[in-house]
Amino acid sequence: MVVKADRTGVDSTAGDDKRITPVGHLVRKLKLDELSQLWNVLKGDMSLVGPRPNVPREVAMYTREENRLLEIRPGITDISSIVFSDEGEILEGAKDPDLRYHQIIRPWKSRLGLLYIENHNSFTDLKLIAFTVTNFLVRSWTLRQISGLVKRMDGDEELVLVASRTRPLHEKAPPGLTEVVKLRD
Repeated sequence: MVVKADRTGVDSTAGDDKRITPVGHLVRKLKLDELSQLWNVLKGDMSLVGPRPNVPREVAMYTREENRLLEIRPGITDISSIVFSDEGEILEGAKDPDLRYHQIIRPWKSRLGLLYIENHNSFTDLKLIAFTVTNFLVRSWTLRQISGLVKRMDGDEELVLVASRTRPLHEKAPPGLTEVVKLRD
């Protein structure tokens, strides 16, 4: 990203974000920016699999229910990392990418993370690592597998459908809230 990109007050990065340099587009497309997180895994600050960490400003907006996402070590990959690996494209063209994130990604990402917390085990973690790799090669197949995994974890029908990404995403209130986020605090 360009110098001082973090000082713009925008946390979400759309695919058409002007702060991303040409080299940055390539690095993001190949997910090479994730490699530095392996150091955090080696230090013990992160796990390979677990709910993706958010920036502090986003965590401050968590509901009580979403705060459960902080109870286990964050990971490099998880269900939502696969389902929303195209987050930049989802947010592309949004007038306010952060608001759009809170309306159509955060609610589902948090629900998937909470489902993972309730159902995780070593076998599931191995599957998610494998699905992270296959997602680059055969996304539609991987999403079918992820959708099936969410169903086997007793995810509700709506969450299973979102995980399949066969339909456009729709706005939803984050877990613990009754209304869709309208304004950022």
